[in-house]
Amino acid sequence: MKRRNLLLSAILFPAVMAFAQQYGGMWIPTELNEKEMKDLGMKISAKQIFDPSKPSIKDAVVQFNGGCTAEIISPQGLLLTNHHCGYGQIQKHSSVENDYLSDGFWAKNQNGELPNPGVTVDFIADIKEVTNEVLAGTQNLDAKAAQELISKNLETVKAGFKLESWQKVAIKPMYYGNKYYAYIIETYKDIRLVGAPPQSIGKFGSDTDNWVWPRHTGDFSMFRIYADKDNKPAEYSKDNIPYKPKYFLPVSIKDKQENDFTFVFGFPGRTTEYLPAIAVEKIMTETDPAMISVREVALKTLDEKMRTDAETRIKYASKYASVANYWKKWIGEVEGLKKSDAVSKKKNYEQNLIAKNAQIKPTIDELNRLYTEQAPYNLNKAYYSEVLRNAETLTLANFYYNFVKAVESGKMDAKTAENFKARLAAIYKDYDAVLDAKVTAKLLALYANKTPKQFLPAGFEQYKDENQNLKTIEELSKNSVMTGRGALNGATTYSDLNKVFADQNALVQNLKKDPLMKLFSKLREHYIATTDAKVTSYQQQIDALQKKFMAQQMETDKDRKFFPDANSTLRVTYGQVKGSNPRDAVYYGYQTHIAGIMEKYIPGDYEFDVPKKLIQLYNAKDYGIYKDKTGDVPVNFTATNHTTGGNSGSPALDAYGNLVGLNFDRQWEGTMSDINYDPRFSRNIMVDTKYILFVIDKYADAKWLINEMKIVK
Repeated sequence: MKRRNLLLSAILFPAVMAFAQQYGGMWIPTELNEKEMKDLGMKISAKQIFDPSKPSIKDAVVQFNGGCTAEIISPQGLLLTNHHCGYGQIQKHSSVENDYLSDGFWAKNQNGELPNPGVTVDFIADIKEVTNEVLAGTQNLDAKAAQELISKNLETVKAGFKLESWQKVAIKPMYYGNKYYAYIIETYKDIRLVGAPPQSIGKFGSDTDNWVWPRHTGDFSMFRIYADKDNKPAEYSKDNIPYKPKYFLPVSIKDKQENDFTFVFGFPGRTTEYLPAIAVEKIMTETDPAMISVREVALKTLDEKMRTDAETRIKYASKYASVANYWKKWIGEVEGLKKSDAVSKKKNYEQNLIAKNAQIKPTIDELNRLYTEQAPYNLNKAYYSEVLRNAETLTLANFYYNFVKAVESGKMDAKTAENFKARLAAIYKDYDAVLDAKVTAKLLALYANKTPKQFLPAGFEQYKDENQNLKTIEELSKNSVMTGRGALNGATTYSDLNKVFADQNALVQNLKKDPLMKLFSKLREHYIATTDAKVTSYQQQIDALQKKFMAQQMETDKDRKFFPDANSTLRVTYGQVKGSNPRDAVYYGYQTHIAGIMEKYIPGDYEFDVPKKLIQLYNAKDYGIYKDKTGDVPVNFTATNHTTGGNSGSPALDAYGNLVGLNFDRQWEGTMSDINYDPRFSRNIMVDTKYILFVIDKYADAKWLINEMKIVK
């Protein structure tokens, strides 16, 4: 694919920049690092961000459908989140006649907004630390007894909260169980689709640009919260009315400057910032490379067919993107850990801690021993899990294997059977047995060649040759229940899974004789016998020691202000608008524009096509109030905010708490920030509010939505 990158130029730029920001951080909003935030330029107070007693910014931030983040941007409950967060709902409302994925969707008024049964948003009404109550009485107990008492204490603490009928409480461990926090949650259940750009805007760049900067993606969609007449949560009803929020975010269209303060408010998923050096080293040199190598083989095999066959390309597009997503992320993570010298940095930090507190040395020594002894088992787990996930023939075998076990143990009730059928149907829908035979043959060869003999079933060395594997799998598939008895001519799905499951006992007997099932069973049972329990046993010891190590770090390093790792709870992260210098003589500017979209434009391409109307607006330079000082409309920008999965859709706010962007990705060179945040390389990527409003106003002609908002000019 030939296209020009925007702002990729060799210019004079220091290889190492000086940053006031050191550790990043995903801060509990009741425990913000307010001093550093103000040193970096914040003009509001921490209380204005989170105050349970009166309206504050937290009342405009919600967890969207259990995974992403969204924010309220009008006094009528208008929600903004990412296009990829709302993608499932946009897809469900789409049809051949109304292809909202390709064409976009914009309600003409509130009556045209579309309901989404099952979609929820969660507000956090309050956060309370409950460490003393949860850990009461556990001080002198062994790990097992302590955990049993903690479980009992958790139920007691939960029961002690006085809640409204529409509230619930969730208690989450922080700092590896050294602290606990209670979250009072209010869930709204009537969420309606308001608007979404076509995927040629919302997914512009798709897989090629994923994790990459420069970026030109309008990754946003819009929903609205509805409530009952008392503004309380309610199931969908035509009588419900738009929710009246306690607080909504003003939307700024002011120009951005490098070093402007920003903060991101949302629900980041998972980070591991406090691992010992040995753990980071194993991730960087063993488990990540193993997982990368498996996906590399799978992706290459799929790509060869997808490039020459349009039907396969369409069938496998979503699947390929899913596999490529973390493959690309792990490659960036390894490169970033090496470039930021993460292992040496961790080792030096550990030695500094030991110099201050000699009791930390036995902890580090024991962690080193445990990780070293766990390593071969963990590496085998990485290979096995990825082979199983990416060879769909083995994925199917795993499903059927679990089905057999459930039937034989008496756990296969009607509901469980329906779930099995639904999940199998989803796999068969886009399953090509001929193509996957090639993937499976290659991945079995990789596994047989990479895995030490102790982890291979007897006789498994025969699978070291991928060409022979393909012949074997094709032969086994001809008589396999799973691939449809001789269905390698392309008829790889059952027309009616209900018939297959009608006689469960007969199916079980057929599966037990199935040649592919025998192959998989041999592989799985040897893995369980040699690896699974070992990984778990070591991990339990590591987790207990990590809790101790975390406590020792916090007790010893008095100069460092600690934040807990992300765990899908509400957090604040902050930084400054900045470009980056990821490699020698390469500098990326902090902002992209519509001109960059046109530089990447490839007519008819599924990733880089551009809607005709957007081209017209570009040619006419019909930008209205949304252009910046360059005369163009800014599309995306980067900053040093410490984000991760779950921050998708999070509001990016300026020094005064105005919405300036919508978080949707990270820069590839800084994806190691889940493990080791480094302000030199870690960049989050956001959609500029100017572009969002430009698309709503000029492209979609949905000015009625603009009129709801408070625009800061």
